[in-house]
Amino acid sequence: MRSIPRFGGIAASIVLIALGIGAIVIGLNGRSEVGTDLKREQIVGTPDMTPSAIAKEAKAAGVTNVDLPTCSVANKPVDTGSRAKCFASYMRIHALEATGGKTYSQMPRYQSADGAGTNDEAKALKGPSGAPVNNPAREIWVTETALSTALNTSYFAQSVALFSAIMGIALLLTGIGFLMLTSGLLTGAATLDPLRRLTHRHGTPTAPAAS
Repeated sequence: MRSIPRFGGIAASIVLIALGIGAIVIGLNGRSEVGTDLKREQIVGTPDMTPSAIAKEAKAAGVTNVDLPTCSVANKPVDTGSRAKCFASYMRIHALEATGGKTYSQMPRYQSADGAGTNDEAKALKGPSGAPVNNPAREIWVTETALSTALNTSYFAQSVALFSAIMGIALLLTGIGFLMLTSGLLTGAATLDPLRRLTHRHGTPTAPAAS
């Protein structure tokens, strides 16, 4: 009966080792998969994707009160999650430059004759069907949001994959340590059992009395 907990410890160690190996494999495969998908898109940072260059562009376009990127992907292939996140941050500044510093929610819905845009259908320009013409600047934000979300998701996916690999290493080391500890207890128990049986049968040996 005493051996049941000991062999249970070995089984638990094996499970931890197996989970650790599985987490490492899944994490590494996940990072590789994201990198492969990004390379397939053949995205390369534009020359202005440096902190100094984008700051000059934003100032010239009148874009203020926004957080400018501090990373750089100028002329670099976007093939990792961190570079994808950096590229997405520059895309947002480019979108703000194209819309005069306004986000999607800040722009009027329709195009107007004076070019300022309007939310009033009666004042909006009409298309061939008589329907109000949508503000084309809003489409910039629709495209930017879709692409930047995909790029940021790549960054998140690679971060999760890295965390999975690190947790796998921790589980693997824990399982190995637990296995060594349990094996040591089994070995020690096997060594002590014959001595315990001998003591039980013949009594505890006494040291000879001093003369």
